[in-house]
Amino acid sequence: MHTRAEYKPEWIREDFVDFIAEKFDSTWAWKKIKAEINSVKPLSTDFIQLQLRPNQNFKLKTYLPGQSVLVTVVIGGVRQQRSYSIVQVSAQGMFSIAVKKQGLVSNALTALPAGSIVEVSQPQGDFTLKPSSRDSLLIASGSGITAIYALLQDHQKLYQHPVDLIYFSRDDAYVTELKALATQYPNLKLHLINTTQQKQHLTAELINELVTDFAERECYACGASSMMQSVQNLYQQAERTEQLHTEYFQLVIDETLEKQPVKFILAQQDFQAKGNLLESAEQAGLRPAHGCRMGICNTCSCTKVTGSVKNILTGEIDSQNNSQIKLCISQAISPVTINL
Repeated sequence: MHTRAEYKPEWIREDFVDFIAEKFDSTWAWKKIKAEINSVKPLSTDFIQLQLRPNQNFKLKTYLPGQSVLVTVVIGGVRQQRSYSIVQVSAQGMFSIAVKKQGLVSNALTALPAGSIVEVSQPQGDFTLKPSSRDSLLIASGSGITAIYALLQDHQKLYQHPVDLIYFSRDDAYVTELKALATQYPNLKLHLINTTQQKQHLTAELINELVTDFAERECYACGASSMMQSVQNLYQQAERTEQLHTEYFQLVIDETLEKQPVKFILAQQDFQAKGNLLESAEQAGLRPAHGCRMGICNTCSCTKVTGSVKNILTGEIDSQNNSQIKLCISQAISPVTINL
């Protein structure tokens, strides 16, 4: 005997509710987090700060300084996302991000005028201050200052122990604000390096000159890949890697590695991977779930059944079977099978 499946109509559709709600307020939505660009402030010729007013779905109380949001913009009819660190939160519940004019999403975002509506995610990421009695060292370069500036403001609210900031910059973004903080808090020492005037990079000699006890400090670093590699080497040599906390905003593929065959089991598709596994899969016509493309949000996490991959951020090699990897920051260094 066959039983007929009972039809249950969907009386209330989310898209219809959102359509009606936005007639009253352009940011209103049933579930989505919409945000209005409240103000646009140039930090330099190619670095823009946007203040966003999110709707009631944004869980501001869960935010921890150092975290980021995924911002979605529609480009050519296609939804595109990128992750941006929250620089600061206002007393009125608005938050600011700073966007460098580079890349598809960032260029589109910086071209939007005040009053435009974008979609954002909940705050995410674990690049936040860790409880510690050690003195602190913050290191930033370029747009990495956005996350570091947020951490510094939080540090000064929570701790009184010494903190040094080493900041490599071409445009002096947030330098005025940093100097104001240093005036307010005697425990803060700034080391501001304008790289257009000083051809200086992070080296063992420089860090030992500026912060002689750096190896004893809890260190937070965010910036360009070359600087991040240098700070990782310094803490590895000092055998203090557990004191180093990092966040990347730029992924650099190892171009010397050969293409590797990759198999997605559930999709029953094989392809050759040269760059990170997410982009290689997309180039093969696959559409794996993803979000930040920076290893922050975990949306592209999946099970690597067999094979070896290299973590683009840390350089670590994972050769274990049935291990969890993130497609966006994994590069195949052998044939790889993935349960997708």
